[in-house]
Amino acid sequence: MTQTIPSPTLSAGSWTVEPMHSDVGFTVRHLGLSKVRGRFNVFSGTIEISEDTVASSVRASVDLSSVDTNNPDRDGHLRTTDFFGVDANPQMTFVSTSVGPDTLVGDLTINGITQSVVFDLDFHGVAVDGYETTRAGFSATGQIKRSDFGIDFNAPLGVDGMLVGDKVTIELEIQAVPAA
Repeated sequence: MTQTIPSPTLSAGSWTVEPMHSDVGFTVRHLGLSKVRGRFNVFSGTIEISEDTVASSVRASVDLSSVDTNNPDRDGHLRTTDFFGVDANPQMTFVSTSVGPDTLVGDLTINGITQSVVFDLDFHGVAVDGYETTRAGFSATGQIKRSDFGIDFNAPLGVDGMLVGDKVTIELEIQAVPAA
């Protein structure tokens, strides 16, 4: 006798980003030679899944003071008004404006400036862990110009002629759980 166990599905309702199994990261070119990678250690988010997927939505907030590039001096500089200005603008926020099968579009606010951003979106499925918690997995990647958000600190150096590249790639690895 064979028993069929149904696969968990992405059910409609509220889902909460689970920070312990998620990552909000970025890369930017340094001197035009290599990519510097960083991440934010404190963030939260809510995903509202609708029966009609295109009516779904995402809201997220990132504590910019939690920036971590594995270099405390650089992290300190990133917190200043040369970059994030965390004293005046401590949060980066994202509010979706449309959700498609492979794209996520929304308003990203950094430094009090809001710009539309498009992310390539991948849904990895749903699984139940050893503690019987249902989890959904997503990846998203997008690119912004930091100058579009008033972050224009630079110095003329290197192969590209500048210390820090203007293009920043944002990379998200997200696990979400049903909201309690």
